[in-house]
Amino acid sequence: MSASLKSLFKQPLAARLAARSSRTLLGAARYNSSAASSDSITVREALNQAIDEEMERDESVWLLGEEVAQYNGAYKVSKGLLDKFGPKRVVDTPITEMGFAGIAVGAAFHGTKPICEFMTFNFAMQAIDQIVNSGAKTLYMSGAFTKCPIVFRGPNGAAAGVAAQHSQDYASWYGQIPGLKVVSPYDAEDAKGLLKAAIRDPNPVVVLENELMYGVSFPSNSSIASKDFVIPFGKAKIAREGSDITIATYSRPVGFALEAAERLAKEGISAEVINLRSIRPLDLDAIIKSIKKTNHLMTVEQGFPQFGVGSEISAQIMESEGFDYLDAPVCRVTGADVPMPYAQNLEALALPDAEVIYKQAKRILNVE
Repeated sequence: MSASLKSLFKQPLAARLAARSSRTLLGAARYNSSAASSDSITVREALNQAIDEEMERDESVWLLGEEVAQYNGAYKVSKGLLDKFGPKRVVDTPITEMGFAGIAVGAAFHGTKPICEFMTFNFAMQAIDQIVNSGAKTLYMSGAFTKCPIVFRGPNGAAAGVAAQHSQDYASWYGQIPGLKVVSPYDAEDAKGLLKAAIRDPNPVVVLENELMYGVSFPSNSSIASKDFVIPFGKAKIAREGSDITIATYSRPVGFALEAAERLAKEGISAEVINLRSIRPLDLDAIIKSIKKTNHLMTVEQGFPQFGVGSEISAQIMESEGFDYLDAPVCRVTGADVPMPYAQNLEALALPDAEVIYKQAKRILNVE
């Protein structure tokens, strides 16, 4: 084996994966960028702060996952935590999602509060029995005797150039399960507030992040910087107020919706953008309240069209008073109904962006 290959195989797994192509290396550099200034904060830094503050606040909180300790996390979310809290509370695991998720659930049954990181939620399919059958159901099956205060977190949905097996959005998968709470942050405010709330919650919580958002900076303020800053589950945020059409979305597509709304505003169309934040529980009241103003609803997600988050919202609106206020059918904007292509041009066509949202909004409103 050559000296260069020996050097490569001494590196952690994430580093070896990142070295496979120049495109991936450039992506890793982009995702691992830091905030530009003290008055801004990246999503990565917000997540890091949330874990740091909660581990400091509660000694029963600990972190485990692949490369979370010595390598500072595959996406550097856990940077500095091993040095601060030591190897008993920041634990590197083998590459066995079923194994370490089971360890985490068992530890939660015994009163600790694990934060179980998956390098991607696509890998969590190996652990879905632990998450659903053990984590989500045991409180009910034990007659409320055995609690499971655990957080499952990591990147979810499409990234860039990682193809069919590493690009799925699992919001609707986990959102269907009684016993789980499911949240999906968009910006740094969401990331810190929702993760802190998840760690403090006595129930299992799934936190679906987005890889491409980790390095994005957002404005910070004293509220976000506070160690007591939490965002309650089941409460959506009005990211932009409007009066002509409601766009309900979550995670990275919130940015696309805001971009489309800005473009629509230049043509005299006022779009209200709802950042759902919470998938389960879902803030249906916020959506209905918005529909009463706009009389039109569009849902946006990167997941597949059948049985998705948008489908559930559409069904619940049909069964509620919100239906009486609609002047047009609900429009679902989703990812394409195909496994994610690897080719860059096809990948772009498989995901909704600002252009798709803009065109669909005009179609719903019957505006040329």
